[in-house]
Amino acid sequence: MMGLPYDLIVFYLFASILVVAASMVIFVRNPVHAALFLVLSFFASSAIWMLLEAEFLAITLILVYVGAVMVLFLFVVMMLDIDLAVLKEGFVKFLLIGGVIAVSMLGLMISVVGPDKFGADQITPPARHAADYSNTEELGRVLYTDYVYAFEIAAVILLVAIIAAIMLSLRKSRSAKTPNISKQVSVKKEDRLRIVKMDAVTDKGERS
Repeated sequence: MMGLPYDLIVFYLFASILVVAASMVIFVRNPVHAALFLVLSFFASSAIWMLLEAEFLAITLILVYVGAVMVLFLFVVMMLDIDLAVLKEGFVKFLLIGGVIAVSMLGLMISVVGPDKFGADQITPPARHAADYSNTEELGRVLYTDYVYAFEIAAVILLVAIIAAIMLSLRKSRSAKTPNISKQVSVKKEDRLRIVKMDAVTDKGERS
């Protein structure tokens, strides 16, 4: 460990935190704790991106996912009455098939990023850029030149998903009551308010 570069030591530190936090997201029983461990994994991922000089992606991950998405997840989890016993039953039920899939994915990851390809003796720190280097500008240049078609296809897919979500949420049911906008606009004051004249009644119940 003493012979490794400083950047590599920091990388292994945050990578270990990321692996442990991601594992706890799966194995922890409390959904709130799982969401908090997911926040920790996002922080570890952003730290690794900072080591790669991808400051824009790191800050975006913190602001968008940790600051917005995970806060929404926490609100939803805390507001819902989740039955932990039912979740535990589902976990035990699919434990075997989940273990097989996890072992298969682990084998594929080792075959792709194993020690023979990405060992400690083969990893070199990323090249340092000048002080005026902007990874945001470089990311935009690559995204809108080399991958512009893939970016446009992804945008169209997201647009279709948004339209589909809106259409599914606006489906009319028999129990749902929706207002008639045209009737609300065309209504007159006589239709909303009617003044009824009544004789005054005294304390003895006699009309004056």
